[in-house]
Amino acid sequence: MAVSLRPGPPLRFVTPSMTPAVRRYIDNEASSAAVLLVASVVALIWVNSPWSESYHHLWEMPVRLGIGDGVFELDLHHFVNDAAMAVFFMVVGLEVSRETTAGELSDRRIMSVPAIGAIGGLTIPIVLYLAINGIFGDGGEAMHGWGIVMSTDTAFVLGVLALFGPKCPDRLRMFLLALAVVDDIGAIAVMAVFYSDDIQITPLLVMVGIVIAFLALRWMGHWKLTPYVFLTLALWFAAYECGVHPTLAGVLAGLLIPASTPAARGRELFVFGRALVESPSAQGVRLANLAANSTVSANERLQAWLHPWSAFVVIPAFGLANAGVELSADTLDAALTSTVTIGVAVSLLVGNGVGITLFAIAALRSGVGVLPGGVRYSHLFGAALLAGIGFTISLFITDLAFDDQLLRDEAKIGILVGSLVSAVVGAWVLRVMGERMPLCSPAGDTAPPELPGLPWTAPQFPGAPQR
Repeated sequence: MAVSLRPGPPLRFVTPSMTPAVRRYIDNEASSAAVLLVASVVALIWVNSPWSESYHHLWEMPVRLGIGDGVFELDLHHFVNDAAMAVFFMVVGLEVSRETTAGELSDRRIMSVPAIGAIGGLTIPIVLYLAINGIFGDGGEAMHGWGIVMSTDTAFVLGVLALFGPKCPDRLRMFLLALAVVDDIGAIAVMAVFYSDDIQITPLLVMVGIVIAFLALRWMGHWKLTPYVFLTLALWFAAYECGVHPTLAGVLAGLLIPASTPAARGRELFVFGRALVESPSAQGVRLANLAANSTVSANERLQAWLHPWSAFVVIPAFGLANAGVELSADTLDAALTSTVTIGVAVSLLVGNGVGITLFAIAALRSGVGVLPGGVRYSHLFGAALLAGIGFTISLFITDLAFDDQLLRDEAKIGILVGSLVSAVVGAWVLRVMGERMPLCSPAGDTAPPELPGLPWTAPQFPGAPQR
């Protein structure tokens, strides 16, 4: 049977290339997933072992910081959640700022579909959770847990994609990174607005003053890190005294530290480098180093230093501190019939899978945005299911949402179950539907589906990456 290939409208390829900074960020996140998984498994085993008391004693151990008579004290659990996690949220803020200012995600065509999809991944899980607990539960404190189901764990998602992803992982990673960026912004805004109480006016005004100082430094084009670091520490203490969760300070600082490089810095590097070669001296080395640093934005320099600490120290410590759920017979029996557990698990899997897919397809059909080249509807659906892995921030919001330890344990069991099922089902969809039974791509947005016996090869252009 003859196959006729009639010329159609020009294909619109959007094939983003990853900069070294983006690739480094994604690789760190994917690698940290293994460390986070190990830490979480250790926490589960430890808290259900005969040595469970030592687990609780460890995280109740006080941590004191003081100068003279002034002492600031937190237990180790709150130190990890309130102070160390500010580093994680600062890295998130830095990445959001860099990618939306000067990175790949500044392209509206690439950003529109995952951004609109993320809105579905924020709203549909919340509606589903509230419906399950409102219809089948007794309301009350359980309704406060709606924020748990709206977050995507970037590290675990990228880790699963690295292990089980299809043949276009770079384009899918870009899609999922953009999705996670918008998702994180939504989750952080929810924490700041709905999970903060007893706001103190004076510290809030201090926070506003510090933010103005950040903006003034940005306006002056200041590129050195030292003042930004001191302002970030001051912002954290002000947020802690204000009543909002102090990790918000990390996000604000990350968003406010400049992501653009001051103009004409390359000439200074050339001048000082040449002077150092002609007349070596300690002063010349210092000036050349300063000139070299000035050619890279404060955002990228700080992220390069902080991100490994966040990925391989802070996040595993958080998993170890928060994933310890006592899986006793009573707890498991309660979880089996708990609307909190069921609501969290179902909302993570079904809410994200349905919400992200439907909203993203609506964005595609309306012509608002396009998918990266090579990404199909089946890949989109698999990515939406993977977005149901809501581990880190979901555990974080659990402690903010519930005072009752039983509700916390039930929610954590729901997070573990929902995240595990999302990982397995999402990986299966990507491998089976995404490669063996590929669904069609949106017409004109990506490469057309391959016809049986006629593998289609995209036309190559000078400088274009090979498919």
